[in-house]
Amino acid sequence: MRDEATRASQPGDATGETDEKQPPHCFYVMAEMPCPYLPGRWERKVIAELPVRRSRQLYDSLILGGFRRSHRYVYRPACSDCEACVPVRVAADRFIEKPWQRRVMRRNTDLIIAQRPAVATDEQYRLFKAYLRDRHDDGEMSGMSFADYRAMIEETNIDTGVVEFRVPDGTLVAACLVDWVQDGVSAVYSFFAPDEAQRSLGSLMILELIRQVRERGRSHVYLGYWIAESSKMKYKTRFEPLEGIKDGYWSDLTF
Repeated sequence: MRDEATRASQPGDATGETDEKQPPHCFYVMAEMPCPYLPGRWERKVIAELPVRRSRQLYDSLILGGFRRSHRYVYRPACSDCEACVPVRVAADRFIEKPWQRRVMRRNTDLIIAQRPAVATDEQYRLFKAYLRDRHDDGEMSGMSFADYRAMIEETNIDTGVVEFRVPDGTLVAACLVDWVQDGVSAVYSFFAPDEAQRSLGSLMILELIRQVRERGRSHVYLGYWIAESSKMKYKTRFEPLEGIKDGYWSDLTF
């Protein structure tokens, strides 16, 4: 059953522009590559470059259609024979904390949380590399240099920032790259200290984004794509209500 479902934007109506002086925005379909999530399958993406002008307005619309941002580009799966990737977002305006989520927040009341500009630092990069070595040592991001990391953080045309989490002595233990959009926030990439597992920092970051979204009077926390067959993405289903795009509409997912 659709619960106040919103029609997802399509590439053709992404800008909402009626000014004939605005050039049409171009979308490109990439060549197929092996899927990084489902062995034996192939992925294909449709991408577009965010223009310098109107980038925020364009992305506000595209994220409603299931697009994500990487650097100055937006992308969405367009696989020829697979629809496993479901864009998902937490309905922060309807979110009710569960007991385990309250316990996570109580365990971390000592942390200092701060919003930072989208500027890469050596300290962030060291934590980022430690996280990759522990969690994604065989992934395509494992070989990223500081220059690569800086590009990931700083190449943006929209309202991007980094939420940092520090212990009382000032040590950085978690960080989340975020894009603020009209109806909420998009979690672009997050990482945390592998030796702080007892804190459940991955869950804490999502809970903190939900809190910030509600504080700003917005409604959603975008978590990227969810694949039912991927165990690495199961954590997203623990934050309800979780909405996904089905048949062109955002509606509540059931598990």
